[in-house]
Amino acid sequence: MDRRKALKLGAGALTAGGAGLLSLPVIFRTENSVKAEPRKLEYAMEEGEWKYDYLDPDVTAQLAYGHYKDGSCMYATVTSVISQLAEKYGEPYSSFPCHMFKYGHGGVGGYGSVCGTLNGAAALIGLLIPDKGIQDVMITDLFQWYEKEAMPVFIPEKPVYEASIPVSISNSVLCHASNTNWCKATGFAVNSDERKERCRRITSDVARQVTLALNNLAMHAYMTHGHANEEVNSCIACHGDVGRVKNTSVKMSCNSCHSESIGHRIFSDVHYRYMKD
Repeated sequence: MDRRKALKLGAGALTAGGAGLLSLPVIFRTENSVKAEPRKLEYAMEEGEWKYDYLDPDVTAQLAYGHYKDGSCMYATVTSVISQLAEKYGEPYSSFPCHMFKYGHGGVGGYGSVCGTLNGAAALIGLLIPDKGIQDVMITDLFQWYEKEAMPVFIPEKPVYEASIPVSISNSVLCHASNTNWCKATGFAVNSDERKERCRRITSDVARQVTLALNNLAMHAYMTHGHANEEVNSCIACHGDVGRVKNTSVKMSCNSCHSESIGHRIFSDVHYRYMKD
């Protein structure tokens, strides 16, 4: 059946009324799936020069908050971990050039792309874990957590700006989208003291989360896919390399930038089933 016939079939179903409209996506749901079940991640952290041992996540969060003033979000995330490892092991951590990570502020030099906290956390994972496959799993888990977690949660011992900072769900790993969605949700301007304090505290939240992840991996207690994004799985079923459309490669939340039209929601499964290879 070609596309025209598929659309006629969908249109016919619509005439059946509201029940047909609501049931259409279910009836024609593609069987293609991109789901991954949670699993224990087994990995022996190597005893090379870049050693790692358990760090207190709460101490790391507090350190990240304090380092923020010296180089912003990415720098503070990396330095909060590296400084503790320098105390434990000395070199090569003692002379590690943390200053290089100052570039990550504001989504890479203020460009508004990937959040500097995530950029820094991914850099730590890459430094401490040579295995690319393990890196990818941990980074995906961290980024998906960031997209769907209501933040900031961290409460500093000595706040730079004393205020109750509202939480929001960013639905994006991008700096500009994360900040914009928070501003829309709270009513504060992007240049407000409240927004600046939000970023300080989110830096601590992410530093704590990556430390938890590293601790779990070191203790052989890491479980994957704790925050899988079902919306992305649904999109990739058609648009990813396992689907028929094959026009995108992504793990990040789709609907932070792309809204799904009613037509797409109703007819996408019909079209997918009957489109030609």
